[in-house]
Amino acid sequence: MENNLQTVHCTVNGKPITKEVALTDRLLDLLRNQLGLTGTKEGCAIGECGACTVLLNGEPVQSCMLLALQVEGKQILTIEGISGPNDTLHPIQQAFLDAGAVQCGFCTPAMVLNAYALLMKTPHPEETDIRQAISGTLCRCTGYSQIIEAVSLASQRMYPSNQ
Repeated sequence: MENNLQTVHCTVNGKPITKEVALTDRLLDLLRNQLGLTGTKEGCAIGECGACTVLLNGEPVQSCMLLALQVEGKQILTIEGISGPNDTLHPIQQAFLDAGAVQCGFCTPAMVLNAYALLMKTPHPEETDIRQAISGTLCRCTGYSQIIEAVSLASQRMYPSNQ
């Protein structure tokens, strides 16, 4: 029987990891099954819903669509990696709670990571920027208004105007 495992080296939530993965393992499988990072959700498994979104070198990607071996040498950030010291909520997470942007919660990790990526590049986004940033993740509960409000609130809290 031939060995279908290969080693992948990457950084997940700031920690270097080395794992043996099957050639067919997706990044989603590595995160959930080998690393126990279950905040990344599997929704559709075909790249349509966005529930499995993580940040790869700072950019949102659907982890169900990438093989684990494709992240060799790269940086991955999951929802578990954005909390503050002593596991305090990140300002984006707190804004989602305060704006009522969490209902069933299935899409929330992906939405928060999309917001995080946006706010790292565009500290004061317009509503159209926010809509574009979250457009790859489906939400069946909130109607998106609360999510847009949450991202705006997070922007105000993270980057207060000097008025």
